[in-house]
Amino acid sequence: MPELSPILLAIVTGFVAGLLLSMPVGPVNLTIINEGARRGFLWAMLIGLGASAMEAIYCSIAFTGFSSLFGSRIVKTSMEVFSFAFFLFLGIKFLLAKSVTEPIPLGAAAEKFEARLGEKLHPHSAFMIGFVRVFGNFGVLLFWIGLAAYLMSHQAYFTSQDFVADTLAAKFSCVLGVSSGANFWFCVLSYSVSRGQNRFPERTLVRMQHFSGICLLVIGIYDGIHIALQLAKHKI
Repeated sequence: MPELSPILLAIVTGFVAGLLLSMPVGPVNLTIINEGARRGFLWAMLIGLGASAMEAIYCSIAFTGFSSLFGSRIVKTSMEVFSFAFFLFLGIKFLLAKSVTEPIPLGAAAEKFEARLGEKLHPHSAFMIGFVRVFGNFGVLLFWIGLAAYLMSHQAYFTSQDFVADTLAAKFSCVLGVSSGANFWFCVLSYSVSRGQNRFPERTLVRMQHFSGICLLVIGIYDGIHIALQLAKHKI
């Protein structure tokens, strides 16, 4: 089976990551749901575009500002263990969610900071509302730092190359994919809400949360199996 080019692999990886990580119900999705039902598709879509723009900026910072650390074998090994535990933790957290009003990890402190930021900046346009919502959530940056380390230190399934190669072109391609995946989800959500002219039933939102949790658990379990095989291979 011929392998994908590093650029195409990075774009696909970024798209899937942006799509899955935008689905858990948080401040941006709830804002799109509320505003889309009240003010229509275009307003809700612009909120999503603002959010995905800031998401791409955080993703770029994670890939370019911390990439030098990922070259160390010790750091890579540490990140493998960390990502295994982190994905399992988030997956279980999302999977056990019973209400969309429950705070998500790192959510409480982020919401306080976001509220203060919103009071100071007073965003009025739909784009800036979405932009500030993500900008004020420092947990997004921390998450992307961890995920960037994971993607640059793990081989893609059924290939012999990392999800994102340590080149500027591959990193930029991944960021482009992340932005595309997030925008795709926000557009679908905006259209669905504006067509319904009402809020999503909470059961639907919780199921979205559960789906993201299952995906994260699958990734975490796969990562754990990979670590176990590596330990067995080196007889540690």
